[in-house]
Amino acid sequence: MTIKVGDTLPDGQLSEFIDVETAGCSLGPNNFSVADLTRGKKIVVFGLPGAYTPTCSAKHVPGYLQHYDALKAKGVDEIWCLSVNDAFVMGAWGRDQHATGKVRMMADGSADYTKKLGLELDLVARGMGVRCQRFSMLVDNGVVKSLNIEGPGKFEVSDAETLLKQV
Repeated sequence: MTIKVGDTLPDGQLSEFIDVETAGCSLGPNNFSVADLTRGKKIVVFGLPGAYTPTCSAKHVPGYLQHYDALKAKGVDEIWCLSVNDAFVMGAWGRDQHATGKVRMMADGSADYTKKLGLELDLVARGMGVRCQRFSMLVDNGVVKSLNIEGPGKFEVSDAETLLKQV
């Protein structure tokens, strides 16, 4: 069942590649509880089929980077990019996109969390396995306040400009 506005995000684990060691976070992939990360925060989450793919690299991530300051000015605490890739790939892609410190590149390597959201996309026939649908959502204290799911092959409603109007 697909998550919807008003639902609480399911708990689960996402991974993030950490470039700078801090208390509680070692270098390399670190696992995080979604419930812990969203508690008491307003978070923009956008999901996409894969790191380094054309639309994701040329439009989706750059749009959120371009509108980072405007989203923060509206009270957004964090921006996450969710993809069914491993934390190493997401970390490298984040560095290539100059997202460090702005967009958290959250990995869902086995699509477990994507499936909990009901937002999986079966691309097995195209040799890409199970991926994440293209979407965006605003989450406030773990509750979905807005949700924009793209149609197949589309990039019309999950962009940063659309979500900025919903914050």
